[in-house]
Amino acid sequence: MTIDIVKVVVPSVLTFFLGFFITPFFTNFFYKYKMWKKSARTESGTTEEFQKIHNTKSEISTPRIGGMIIWVSVLLTVGLIYLLSIIFPSDLTEKLNFLSRNQTLVPLATLILASLLGLADDLLQIFGKGTYSKDDIIYRKIKVVTVTLIGLAISLWFYYKLGVSSIHMPFWGDINLGLWFMPFFILVILATFSTGVIDGIDGLSGGVMTTIFTAYSIIAFANNQIDIAALCAVIAGGTLAFLWFNIPPARFYMGETGILGLTVTLAVIAFMTDSVMVLPIIALPLVLTSASVIIQMFSRKYFGKRVFRVAPLHHHFEAIGWSKEKVVMRYWIVSTVFAITGVIIALVS
Repeated sequence: MTIDIVKVVVPSVLTFFLGFFITPFFTNFFYKYKMWKKSARTESGTTEEFQKIHNTKSEISTPRIGGMIIWVSVLLTVGLIYLLSIIFPSDLTEKLNFLSRNQTLVPLATLILASLLGLADDLLQIFGKGTYSKDDIIYRKIKVVTVTLIGLAISLWFYYKLGVSSIHMPFWGDINLGLWFMPFFILVILATFSTGVIDGIDGLSGGVMTTIFTAYSIIAFANNQIDIAALCAVIAGGTLAFLWFNIPPARFYMGETGILGLTVTLAVIAFMTDSVMVLPIIALPLVLTSASVIIQMFSRKYFGKRVFRVAPLHHHFEAIGWSKEKVVMRYWIVSTVFAITGVIIALVS
C-alpha cells in the first residue's frame, strides 16, 4: 500500500515541478512568436454583452496554447521515470514506472493524439488567413469527425480486445450493452469533448480539471488500478503547474491543445475505471457548461429567445455582474463538492 501511494504521489509532484520549470521557456516562445489570436471573436447574431466579453485586449494579446505545458510535462515525467527503470533497474524504479500496456498506454496515446489535434486547431486560429480566425464552424465539424473516429477506434479496442460490453450503474449493477457499447462510448467521448467551452476565464478550466482528474485518481487507486491512478495524478500535477501561471491575470490560456486533450482523455479514463456513469457528477461544471450552450442554441433556433444572457454559463454569470474571480472560485467550490460526491458514489456502489 505504501509503495502504491508513493507511485501515485511522487510522479504527480515531479510533473508539477517539471511543468513549473519548463514554463519560462514556453512563455518566452509564446510571446516571441505572438501565439495569440489576431482578432477577437465576432459571430453573427451576437449581443452587446457577448462582444463586451470577447472583444477584450487580453483575448488578442495572450497566448492561447498554454495547454502544451500540461501534456509536455506529463510526457516528460512518463519518459523520465520509464528511462530510469531501464537505465537503473531496481525495485523502486520499476515500481514507479506506470507506463503499462493494459492500463495507461491507451489513455496516454489519447492524450497525445487529442492534444496534437487541438494544437493544430490553435495554430490555424493563430496563423490562419481569411475568415477562419473569426469563424471556426467548419473546423469544428472537422474536429467532431476526428474525435468520433478516435472514439470509434478506442471503442473497438475496448469491445474486441478487452471484451468490454457493459457499464456499471451505481446502486444497480452492470448493464450489458452488447454492440451498443461502441455507439455509447462514442457518444460519451463527443459529450465530454463538447465541454471544452469551459476554457473561457483565467483559472477556470485549470482548477476544474485538476479536481476532476484527482477524483479519478482516487477511484482508480481504490480499484487497484495503480498505473491509471498515477497517470491521473500526473495529469492533475501538470494541470496545477499550468494553473499556477493561469490565475488572473493569465500569462496564457489553455487553448484547444490543453482542453481537448484533457476532456477526451477523461472520457477514456472514465470507461477504463468502469465509472463512466458517475462522470456527469464528478464533472458537473463541465456538464452544466456544455448544457448551457446546447440550451441556448436550441432556444434561439426554435423560440427566438435566449435563456442565458451569454453562453456558456460562466459568461452568463459575468454578464449579470459577477466578477471573473467570483465565477472561478465558485466553480472551483462546486467542482470540489461534486467530485467528492462522485467519488463516494463510485466507491460505495
